[in-house]
Amino acid sequence: MHNRLHASAQPRAIRMMALLPVVIAAALAAGCGEKSDKPEAKASQSAVRVNDSEITVHQINQILERQQGLRPEQADAASRQILEGLIDQQLAVAKAEEQKLDRDPQVMQLLESTRRNILARSYLEKASVAGAGTPTPEDLRKYFDTKPALFAQRKVYALQEFTVPGTPEQTKEVIELLKNKRTPAEYAEVIKAAGLKFNTQQVTQAAESLPLAIVDQLLKVNDGQSLFITAKDGFKAILIVASKEQPVTFEQAKPAIEQFLTVERRREFAQKEMKNLRAAAKIEYIGKFAEKPASGAAAASSVASAPSLTASAADAASAPALDPAALSKGLSGLK
Repeated sequence: MHNRLHASAQPRAIRMMALLPVVIAAALAAGCGEKSDKPEAKASQSAVRVNDSEITVHQINQILERQQGLRPEQADAASRQILEGLIDQQLAVAKAEEQKLDRDPQVMQLLESTRRNILARSYLEKASVAGAGTPTPEDLRKYFDTKPALFAQRKVYALQEFTVPGTPEQTKEVIELLKNKRTPAEYAEVIKAAGLKFNTQQVTQAAESLPLAIVDQLLKVNDGQSLFITAKDGFKAILIVASKEQPVTFEQAKPAIEQFLTVERRREFAQKEMKNLRAAAKIEYIGKFAEKPASGAAAASSVASAPSLTASAADAASAPALDPAALSKGLSGLK
């Protein structure tokens, strides 16, 4: 990002940017600076009093609910840590308000931008929950039956990954040689003999933790063989060192499948809703933007909203056998 501030304005801008999260928190986290007009009414909900303001148990719980993977026995320690962070925040907020940073034009613009973003996302989330519906038992069963690599024929893999930069010609030649090799040591020898550099790592992953795009392909690859993923600047070889079958029944997988399909339905609904809103609106591009409007604007706007919907639903998921978030999560570097 390029700043167009004059040199004289830069130090002030830098100081302001350092405090912006604090000021935004002051405006958006209603209650972080609540005045204790009736302390007797709030006593049971108050966690601490900071000068003439209070931090409530509700504020702590609101942050606690967003912590992913937090175990019940960790809640108390996490709550105390969150509280200390809120105390620091409140002290900085008080100073920011004292210096009237919440009235600075740039800060006000950021506050308004944050407010608009929260409102837009909140609308899409609420609309998708109401409009997307829930998957039927038939939908769940169909997904289970069409994904044997994830469920009925699920495996846990010990994989050795080789990432090899090279030209298309080099890639083709080396891959042909590797097809006859079976061990990581043999792979390393062939790649070195070709004069190519490479990175390698060994991982153990269950099928649902791999990219969906390669799960079905890996099911067809035997131990000691590889799946090759080629690109213009090289290739990746995924050697199956060993694998073990660990199938999952429909009853075990059903909660995760339901959560995953619900997330997908909401994401798709949000995309359609944005397209409908654009179709119903009068949108007039002005100035240089009128020269060539972005043809993918609608798609871009809907995609921008999708991560928050997916994350919010996945965070709330819990399943006995499969992690629904893992169904759409890929192995690092293979996406």
